[in-house]
Amino acid sequence: MTSHPAPPRAHSPRVRRPARLVAALTLAALLTAVGCSTEKPEALKTPCAAVLDGSGSGSAKDGFDAKAKLDATIVPFMKKQGCATMAFAPITRASKASRCRVGDVDLDPPAKSTDDVAAIRQEAMVRAVAGARTMLKCAQETESGSDILGGLARAAEAMPSGGGRAALLVVSDFEQADPEFSLTPDSISTPAARKSAVEELIGPRGVPKLSGMDVYPVGYGMSREAKPSEYEPFDAFWTEIMEGRAKARVHDDYRR
Repeated sequence: MTSHPAPPRAHSPRVRRPARLVAALTLAALLTAVGCSTEKPEALKTPCAAVLDGSGSGSAKDGFDAKAKLDATIVPFMKKQGCATMAFAPITRASKASRCRVGDVDLDPPAKSTDDVAAIRQEAMVRAVAGARTMLKCAQETESGSDILGGLARAAEAMPSGGGRAALLVVSDFEQADPEFSLTPDSISTPAARKSAVEELIGPRGVPKLSGMDVYPVGYGMSREAKPSEYEPFDAFWTEIMEGRAKARVHDDYRR
């Protein structure tokens, strides 16, 4: 009697893909707009950095979902700004002293004339996305807090000296809250109170070296935007620090 192989089992619709495969597919999806070209593209020139808020206000459950904001903006940011390098800085309870470290990524590595430069750059962007996610995860796993000024200062220090354009993607709601300073509605409710709060924050710390840099906030003021009476003083406070004192150029491209 001839035996017949058993028919293949039907797969349950609930079977999940391995986590590594899902992560790889997600990274690939972020880069679907990157095309191939037979012509060698122009050299990339802009040093960039991603500043990532690991505080509780950036959690998917309780805040503005920093990871979702990061995933939605980092590739468009790198492409539009022509980022040649990507550095990473955390926002934690004490950002400048944070143990979280991720190496810079060269987004325009040297290539031979016969290399597929577009493919090489795409691989570099995959590494940059992974690096940003690693930094965010580390920041989220450290002691809770939100030292925005320290994160900005650390990113500024990662930029090359000598001037020239630089671009920072700052994934944060900008709710400064650390052991020495917490931003509350009352602390910035009047022009006099705001002036005092600005001095209290930057006095002992100094102003981040952002002069001439392009800063792109993501999630800025999201917890206050439904209340004009809170958002307007909040915006005035950070505008004074970022543009008035630090002399940065702040853009709204990815703010929400």
